[in-house]
Amino acid sequence: MVGIVLVSHSERLAHGLRDMLVQVAGEEVPIEAAGGTDDGGLGTSYDRILVAIDRADRGAGVLVLTDLGSAVLTARTVLEDRVANDAVLVDAPFVEGAVAAAVLAGTGAGLDEVTQAAVEARDVRKL
Repeated sequence: MVGIVLVSHSERLAHGLRDMLVQVAGEEVPIEAAGGTDDGGLGTSYDRILVAIDRADRGAGVLVLTDLGSAVLTARTVLEDRVANDAVLVDAPFVEGAVAAAVLAGTGAGLDEVTQAAVEARDVRKL
């Protein structure tokens, strides 16, 4: 099953979104939160992202979603440094993309399909 990693500047935001996704997609979808810095502040942590990707990786690939620009930079660095190339950073809205990806991952869809669902969430209108 495709794993999902949520990279946020806020530990609480990442964990809150993870809680929501587990309720929507189910416990079987590997969803990991990588929010905040190692000392509990706002920001991102290379180590937290790396550990989250490794935990979410069940062999079908990992989708990485970020909240803000500098989270993208940290996540990119982690992905560039990893030996395995089974994780992908996706340009998608953090909440909507995560929901779409988690629901589709729960059906057993592959990494390309889950990635596409996250990206397409950008076009879903709220009003």
